[in-house]
Amino acid sequence: MAGGGGDLVVHRFPQSKAVDSVRWLPAVSAFDRFVAAAVHDPDSGSSALEVHALELIQQGEESDALDLLPRDSWSSTSRISALRCSNVPAEPLTVALSTFAGSLHFLFVDPVEGTIESELSPVAGERWLHSGPISAVDLQPEGRECVSVGQDGRVNLVSVAEGSMEHRRVHDARGLVSYTAVRWGSSVEFATGGLAFGLQWWDQRKPGGPVSHLKGDSFQGMASGIVHSIDVHPSRKHICLGIFWCGICLGSSLAEAASPAIRRRAWSTGTEPLRERIWEIQYDSLIQTGFSSTPSTKILPVMICSEDGVLAVLEQGKEPIELLAEPCAVNAFDIDGRNPSDVVCSLEWEAIALLMRPRDSSAF
Repeated sequence: MAGGGGDLVVHRFPQSKAVDSVRWLPAVSAFDRFVAAAVHDPDSGSSALEVHALELIQQGEESDALDLLPRDSWSSTSRISALRCSNVPAEPLTVALSTFAGSLHFLFVDPVEGTIESELSPVAGERWLHSGPISAVDLQPEGRECVSVGQDGRVNLVSVAEGSMEHRRVHDARGLVSYTAVRWGSSVEFATGGLAFGLQWWDQRKPGGPVSHLKGDSFQGMASGIVHSIDVHPSRKHICLGIFWCGICLGSSLAEAASPAIRRRAWSTGTEPLRERIWEIQYDSLIQTGFSSTPSTKILPVMICSEDGVLAVLEQGKEPIELLAEPCAVNAFDIDGRNPSDVVCSLEWEAIALLMRPRDSSAF
């Protein structure tokens, strides 16, 4: 639905509830596009996962308008703490969500109708996964394996097989370490982050704990702040971190898997490191100019959203490209995997925004 050129177009869709997170569901056709949203009603205390359809509304002789229409919802007994969707078009589509009560749920969505067909949830009262809130989850592309981390220091792998959930505990720090972010790096590797800039790289082929660890004091002596978001580049072992509280956006690269030393670099605006209270960070696949000739040491372009109401693209050595400047926090965003010019984000003031960028990144 994004245009091939021209200016940035922003659509805002007011909601009746707070929108904590949003994710694109992978589209099986250009005509069936859906957004999953984690919502919370502060008045009633109720929470839910909602599926919305992005549709063109006929307006007579005037140009057609976009609207975001509710298709289905699933009620949660606790507020949703993290949300991920499979990124491979399949039938059904898989949505993984976690709660502040410590439970993990899988929902299966019809890719054409946008309706929730079934769910997999733990038995009521069963606390085998986490003791306390689950901070973050991430799904493998096909949606059949999920990694979860929590404030309790547990790292878990949960697989979906024949209508049941199978669980394996990878690590238990017994509360001595608190994990706040996680992201798959390959079918067997993933990265976690936590307090004080902590970053860990895990390899399931090498049990016993993380194979590489980066402490906060490695970042120019700074040891405060929370790693609130992680992304791993799909074709390079590059990791980007969104740090909340102290607000520094950092990039790291991993060497060969046999010796995964972590190197650190920071994005900068001119000569100063970028400082934003970052909620989420993702590599921006739309802006990959000269990718094949880009040195492996260069940090690739990323998109961030912040507590300060900013949605922006960062490219090493260049000024940030500001896409949104809101009077409220931008809680979360997601770049469409098939149409990276389209970005959906959740705004603190009960709204969902859709940004449609020119397909030609040089237009920014």
